[in-house]
Amino acid sequence: MLTTAELIAAVPNALTRVDLPGLGKRHEGKVRDFYLRGGQRVLITTDRVSAFDRVVGAIPYKGQVLNQLSAWWFEQLADIVPSHLIAMPDPNVTIAREATALPVEVVVRGHITGSTSTALWTLYEQGVKRPYGLDLPKGLKKNDLLPEPAIAPTTKAAAGEHDERLTEAEVVSRGLVTAAVWADVRRAALACFKRGQERAKATGLVLVDTKYEFGLIGGKLALIDEVHTPDCSRYWSAAPQVPGVEPESYDKEHLRLWFAAQGYRGDGAIPPLPPHFVAELAARYISVFERLTGRAFVPAPLPASPRIARSLESFR
Repeated sequence: MLTTAELIAAVPNALTRVDLPGLGKRHEGKVRDFYLRGGQRVLITTDRVSAFDRVVGAIPYKGQVLNQLSAWWFEQLADIVPSHLIAMPDPNVTIAREATALPVEVVVRGHITGSTSTALWTLYEQGVKRPYGLDLPKGLKKNDLLPEPAIAPTTKAAAGEHDERLTEAEVVSRGLVTAAVWADVRRAALACFKRGQERAKATGLVLVDTKYEFGLIGGKLALIDEVHTPDCSRYWSAAPQVPGVEPESYDKEHLRLWFAAQGYRGDGAIPPLPPHFVAELAARYISVFERLTGRAFVPAPLPASPRIARSLESFR
């Protein structure tokens, strides 16, 4: 684990953009920049993070944590569903197969939680019947473990917009995917989530919920983008919960909660992130990586065009 001083020292250089001559820019994301190289997707990690959909801050080495942790998880889940991963020639670079992304993303929830107006817990507390088409038992309290994992599909929203929540029936009835493809997605999502829960539990964490993005490669289902990282999943400490106190968070929610404590709701000037808090965020991300993989995190130089270009040249 990096020391607090080392993480703080990395803060000024953590927010990075990458431009690579000779590669066609395909898409710029919240976490990664996508390029095309000979029909293959090249994912360049950055250290950007989003919160409230409109906030961009910097967490040292976050991009590398997401990149390497996703690659590790792709290996752990390969017997359930293949991924788009081809190789990771550099901690900052992933070579991936070009895939046709499905128009729905899959949220799997193991607990009933959340505080936004559209959160599952909020709707449940308000007495909404069958929120997102789910049949939930009576008497649940916030953050309770659900009797079984629940699936809540969403659409891929445009920048600045909220994802549209769907029922599983609507996914098929609206023609977003066929019934056969959705059956494959459902099976894969639940199996991946179960394995994620088991690994998290063995390392002192709780995998609360997660989002999966699937695509088709050669007509077959594949995992694409990141998986089971602190940016696409919610992780809590497995320590016993204290009634009325939010569980200790090891994911992006920790940043959101900090912004909320400052009274920030996504509009106006962004409150400055204190270096010690940024270092704490980075330490939590790195802790998740080290616990889940059993490996020490060894940071590489943050993304720089010459280094990445060399790593791509070495890839055959």
